[in-house]
Amino acid sequence: MSSSSDFQQDRHSFSGSPQKWADFELPGDTLYYRFTSDMSNTEWGYKFTVTAGHLGRFQTGFEILKQMLSEERVVPHLPLAKIWEWQVGVACRQTGHQRLKAIHLLLKIVQCSAQRDCDLTLLKPLWQLFTHMENNLCHDVTKPGILLPLHRALAELFFVTENRVTELGSLQEYLLALNTEDHLHRCTAQ
Repeated sequence: MSSSSDFQQDRHSFSGSPQKWADFELPGDTLYYRFTSDMSNTEWGYKFTVTAGHLGRFQTGFEILKQMLSEERVVPHLPLAKIWEWQVGVACRQTGHQRLKAIHLLLKIVQCSAQRDCDLTLLKPLWQLFTHMENNLCHDVTKPGILLPLHRALAELFFVTENRVTELGSLQEYLLALNTEDHLHRCTAQ
């Protein structure tokens, strides 16, 4: 497969079992492919899926959204509630640096959102991840208190969010929405 008809640009060749195939991206709007059989067996060939229309990679979207959230004159024109919902979904699904970047954008949205633009209760899965990390940190006394980048990012997100809901006068509703009934019983018992 290639992005040029002479198979010289962005060339990707595969042979053998499906485990040897890997996802890849080609620039442009055209894909050229050639299938050749060596007649060594009677299998039907290969099946592949082509997905078009990607408007950019994660990093591009992150940079654009970060810049838009940094422009005070642009923020009032953004659909913050919808962007918030999308970013929470991204932060829940992604891992590694992409999750950190999504959390960074959530933090920017909390800091620039007015009134009750965002449904903060959507943070529940990230809150559960954070409390799990906190519990593991408390139970492991052999390691020094150095936090992982994800742990630090979530701590900052929830610290800033808690301050924000306190300003809005809805701290109790927020905390009740994030916690499970079982967790609230355990905290009350303690």
